[in-house]
Amino acid sequence: MISRMEFMFVSSSSDGVVNVWELILPSSSGGECQLTCVDSILVGKKPMVALSLAELPGSDRHLALAMGGLDNKIHIYSSERSVKFSPACELKGHTDWVRSLDFSLPVYTNGETSVFLVSSAQDKGIRIWKMALQASLADNRKEEISLASYIKGPIFSAGSSSYQISLESLLIGHEDWVYSVAWQPPKISTIAGDESHQPLSILSASMDKTMMVWQPEKTTGIWMNMVTVGELSHCALGFYGGQWCPTGRSILAHGYGGSFHLWKNVGIDFDDWKPQKVPSGHFSAVSDISWARQGNYILSVSHDQTSRVFSTWFDDSSGKEAWHEIARPQVHGHDINCVTLIRGKGNHRFVSGAEEKVSRVFEAPLSFLKTLNYATRSQNSSSADELPTTVQILGANMSALGLSQKPIYVQASGESKERSNNEGIDSLETIPEAVPVALTEPPIEEQLAWHTLWPESHKLYGHGNELFSICSDHDGKLVASSCKAQSANVAEIWLWQVGSWKAVGRLHSHTLTVTQLEFSHDNRFLLSVSRDRHFSVFAIKQTGMDEISHELVVKQEAHKRIIWACSWNPFSNEFATGSRDKTVKIWGLENGSSVKLFSTLPTFKSSVTALSWLGIERQRNHGLLAVGMESGLIELWSIVHSKNEDGLSVISSDLAVRLNPYLCHASAVGRLRWKTPEKSNDEEDSVQLASCGADHCVRIFQVRF
Repeated sequence: MISRMEFMFVSSSSDGVVNVWELILPSSSGGECQLTCVDSILVGKKPMVALSLAELPGSDRHLALAMGGLDNKIHIYSSERSVKFSPACELKGHTDWVRSLDFSLPVYTNGETSVFLVSSAQDKGIRIWKMALQASLADNRKEEISLASYIKGPIFSAGSSSYQISLESLLIGHEDWVYSVAWQPPKISTIAGDESHQPLSILSASMDKTMMVWQPEKTTGIWMNMVTVGELSHCALGFYGGQWCPTGRSILAHGYGGSFHLWKNVGIDFDDWKPQKVPSGHFSAVSDISWARQGNYILSVSHDQTSRVFSTWFDDSSGKEAWHEIARPQVHGHDINCVTLIRGKGNHRFVSGAEEKVSRVFEAPLSFLKTLNYATRSQNSSSADELPTTVQILGANMSALGLSQKPIYVQASGESKERSNNEGIDSLETIPEAVPVALTEPPIEEQLAWHTLWPESHKLYGHGNELFSICSDHDGKLVASSCKAQSANVAEIWLWQVGSWKAVGRLHSHTLTVTQLEFSHDNRFLLSVSRDRHFSVFAIKQTGMDEISHELVVKQEAHKRIIWACSWNPFSNEFATGSRDKTVKIWGLENGSSVKLFSTLPTFKSSVTALSWLGIERQRNHGLLAVGMESGLIELWSIVHSKNEDGLSVISSDLAVRLNPYLCHASAVGRLRWKTPEKSNDEEDSVQLASCGADHCVRIFQVRF
C-alpha cells in the first residue's frame, strides 16, 4: 500500500517472469480502477515461488523487492516507484527451495532504523535478515564499505541511502518443510491511526503438522519458539500456510484439501491457545447426497474420497441452530461416486460405491448416535428414546491402506486407550487408535478426520467395474446398484437384500452405464436410466423371506442424448427423465405394462443433470419438480394434473421459481434431493431442497410454498 488510493503488488509465474503492478483506485464512486504493469523482471529458467514487497525507510522512500525460488537464493531488487527495478544483492544460506518471504514494517531500536525480512525453505529452517539503514554514501568510504560487506553482510544503495543486510537469527524447530512465515500484523500506535507499530512476532507453518510463534526473549533478545500448535491426526498431511488475524489473537492454518485449522489465544495474563470451530466441506466434486429417514441430517460423498454428515446444531447460548459437519463416516482410498442411506427401521446405515468393484455397508456407532441426539435435541424430544440399545460398537479405526474401517467395541474402548498411550508419538509406521466419544459441541478438523468414523459391516461383491449408481427402496429392504459399463453383460443392475446383504436379483436391460436408479414410492417398480439413451422400468415383488421376483415391464428410447437423471412422482406411477439433450420429459406408467409420454418441458439452456420430484397436494396430484443443469443453475417447475374437455388426464407444467444464479452452483449439479422425513407435518409451508455439484459444494435451500 503506497497511499490510501494507490497500491502496488507483485506476481510470479512459471514462465520465469515477475511482474510489478500498480493499482489506482477511483477518486469517486462509480469510477474505474487503473491497473498498470510498471515492470517485468526476467528471472531465468528457475521461477520464483515467494515474493515480498516493502517500502525502505529513508527520505526518498524507495521500494525493495525480495524474491526466492528454486535456486535456493533470495534476490533483492530495489527501485523508485516510477523507475524499473534493478538487482541489489543476493542472500545465500538456504540449502533448498525458498518457500515464503515476508517484510516487516520499519523497526526503530537504539536509534537505528531497520527492516526485517523473514524467509523459510524446504531445508526446514527459518532465517531472519536485518536490513539496516546506513549513513549517506561518501566517495572516501567506498573502500571501507566494501570491506564491511564481507564481514557483516552485503550493502546496497537506493537513492541517497544505503542499507546493510545481515543475518539476524536462524530458527530451527520444525521437522519438515516450512511452507509459510508471516509477521504479526502491525498495531496502531496513535489516536489518529496514521502510525503503526510492528510487533516482533513471527508465525510459521510447516508440513510437520505444526505452527509455531517465534519471539525474541525479553532479557537476551534471542529468538525463541514461544507457542506450538498442531494437529495429531494421522490423516493430516501438514500445513501449507498460516495467517494471523488482524489483532494477532488468532492464527489460522490451511492443510491438504483446503481444511482450516484455527487457534485462539483465550488467556488474559498468559498465552493459552485453544482450537476453535471452523467451516468445513469437500475439496473435490460432490457426487451424491442422501437425506436421513427422519431428515435430521444429510450425508454427502465426494471425489475427495470422503463421506460427510451435515446437521443442524442447537446452540444453548444463542438459542439458534446452525449447520455443521458432525461426522466423517468414511475416509476412503478411492473416489466415492454414489451413496444411499437405508430408510428402514433400526440403526442408521448407508451403502456407498467408489472407484472400485465393491459396495461397502456402514453402520452408525454409538458415539455418533449420542452426538446426533445431542445436536438435534431441540427438534424432537422423542429422538432420545430411539437410540438402539443393541449397538455395542463405539466407533471405528482406519486400516493402514485406508480402505476398510474396523470397529471399536464398547468393552474394548478402555483397553485401546491404554494401548494408545503406550505407543508414543504417531509415525508413518504406526497408526494411532481413534478415540470416539459423544460430542457436546461441533467437532474440529482433527476430530472429524479421525474420531468420527463408522465401522464397515459388509462388502458387496458382484459388479465387474467401478460402482456408479446406487439407491434403496423406501421400506429399507432392498438396495439396487450399477457400475460403469460398455456392454450389456456388465451393465446389469444388482439387487441386494438389506440385513442379510445377499444378492437377490440381477436385472438385464441396458447396454451402457446405468446413470441413476430410483424406486417408486410404493416400492413396486424400479426405474433406471442409462447412457444408452433408454429408460427401463422393472416390476419388483417379494415372493418369500429371501426371494425377490423381478420383471422388465418396459424399455424405451426416451432422449437423443445421454439420460443423466430420473425421479418418480410421490403420488402416482409417473416419472421424469432429464438428458444431455437439454430436455425433461414426464412419463406415465399405464396398467403396469406400458408408458405414455405426458409432457415435455420447454428446452433448457443447458444439459439437465439432476431431477427431484416433491409431492405437495395428493388430491390434485400437485408436485414440484426440481431441475439441475450442467451450468449449475436450478429451476423449480410446478406439475399439476387436470382433466381436458374429453375427460382425459393431462399434465400442465409451469416455471415456479428460477433460483438466483449467485445462490446456485458454479459448475454442474450432481444431485438434487428433497427433504421428505417419515414423520412430516402436512401443515408445513416450507421444505428443504439439498443439492450438490462439481464445484465442491453442498447447498441447502429453504423453499416456501
